[in-house]
Amino acid sequence: MKIGIIRCMQTEDYCPGTADFRAIKNKTGIFENIKDDIEIIGMINCGGCPGKKITMRAMKMIEKGADTIAMATCINKGSSNNFACPFSEKIMNHLTERLAKDIKILPYTH
Repeated sequence: MKIGIIRCMQTEDYCPGTADFRAIKNKTGIFENIKDDIEIIGMINCGGCPGKKITMRAMKMIEKGADTIAMATCINKGSSNNFACPFSEKIMNHLTERLAKDIKILPYTH
């Protein structure tokens, strides 16, 4: 699995992504049942509210080799600040509609 992670721009000032990387390394969270090796292609923020740049940024990671796009937990679960992105459902629907059907989209990491 080659993964690109998209994180919330609002939380990147105080969250270095440690829990996301730990979940990948230890295969916990959404990665618990992944048997394949996981390679991180990149991590980028959403571009700011309301997330209009996410698709473009996901496509860039796919261009660089990602076959899976994961939303960092801060987007759908609000981890770190307990405030999930108010646009998360719309973002997930948009990615599902726009990305190739063979690209996996993970709703969270840890």
